[in-house]
Amino acid sequence: QVQLVESGGGLVQAGGSLRLSCAASGRTLINYVMGWFRQAPGKEREFVAAVTWSGGNRNLSTSVKGRFIISRDNAKNTVYLQMNSLKPEDTAVYYCAVARDALLRIEAAGYDYWGQGTQVTVSS
Repeated sequence: QVQLVESGGGLVQAGGSLRLSCAASGRTLINYVMGWFRQAPGKEREFVAAVTWSGGNRNLSTSVKGRFIISRDNAKNTVYLQMNSLKPEDTAVYYCAVARDALLRIEAAGYDYWGQGTQVTVSS
């Protein structure tokens, strides 16, 4: 079993930056993909970014490409999401997720473990 704990959310003005962290425990995530999703009120959960075990392959949604960066530190079993040039439409609860394979899936159903989420609010 894998437990995921997100941190780093908060309130920021448009144009600002935040860095989310997600620490995993329970096992070493060798060859597992780690990713981020978000869910705004009244909307479905949507894919944001994912990264493979080596960090060599990443996938980001078109809505965040060029503004967000995903990275991971395997020694710490942690994945990060650096969010720059934030917009009000980025406001959502952000969830960390882990998939028990090496595919950069964008479907939430493809992920096996989930954190509780951290709120990100961007004011205009």
